[in-house]
Amino acid sequence: MIIETQQDLTRAVLAEIERASDPRFREIMRSAVRHLHDFVRDAQLTEAEFRQACGIVARLGQLTTPSHNEVVLAAGSLGVSALVCLLNNGAGAAGETTANLMGPFWRMGSPVTPNGGSIVRSPTPGDPIFVNAWVRDTQGRPVPDAQVDIWQASSEGFYENQDPGQADMNLRGKFVTDAQGRIAFRSIKPVGYPIPVSGPVGALLRAQGRHNMRPAHIHFLIHKPGYKTQFSQVYSSDDPNLETDVQFGVTRALVGQYVLHRDEKAPDPDVKGSWYSLDHHFVILPGDASLPAPPITAKAQGERPTLAVLQRTPTPIS
Repeated sequence: MIIETQQDLTRAVLAEIERASDPRFREIMRSAVRHLHDFVRDAQLTEAEFRQACGIVARLGQLTTPSHNEVVLAAGSLGVSALVCLLNNGAGAAGETTANLMGPFWRMGSPVTPNGGSIVRSPTPGDPIFVNAWVRDTQGRPVPDAQVDIWQASSEGFYENQDPGQADMNLRGKFVTDAQGRIAFRSIKPVGYPIPVSGPVGALLRAQGRHNMRPAHIHFLIHKPGYKTQFSQVYSSDDPNLETDVQFGVTRALVGQYVLHRDEKAPDPDVKGSWYSLDHHFVILPGDASLPAPPITAKAQGERPTLAVLQRTPTPIS
């Protein structure tokens, strides 16, 4: 087609998409092209702004390495990751869901750890926490023999892959549910932390006047053949950033009660003083048990990165 108008251009691109043999691919590409073209028209995008946008997309890829995924970080910071999760779970499937974001820090190969064992693998400051978690199906029945990956950040705000000073796979572990669908482990109480802001995601947040804090949480990945693989994050009810999570991940079903115990006997006799407990229940759905490609595959080398904290500014009065 010889292009004479803006509308001709969109029609020409859509016509070429019809050559694709995969029906779902055609459906996705039709929608993507329509929305992209409408976005350009609606925003009246200038040529300079278009070049700037292309540079941001390129930079996202350039900054994605085996130990850091800037693309996933950007998707979360725009609410896209959370939207995909809620669309494919929750109201889109069976009502309230315990599914949540995968996040940019899941690694395969976490050490298999017996129930009740610790995932603290190198000296790590923080209050001890003892976690019990139960996995059930939609009928409320326990799901035994499910593999559950656990990972979290240190009390200094670093996942072990970011921090050369932590042991490989520190604060990570793989557990198997027992006959009651339960796992148990010991760790340290998580703290909130800032996401990295040295790249395009940081520029985006600064331009919006947003902070870059995630509320404290522990990650869970639940996997068993016959069930849809579920990623979850259980957030600490005492965190000040629950309502302003930079990744828009906090749902009511995943606000956990991290209970402080003083002057009580801990499950492990070596714990003296204060400690925490967390009990939480997950519901998994029948479905595809395949695992996605992990967003990172290696541990960072060299110096520990510096964590920068951005301040959230008031919304301007229009």
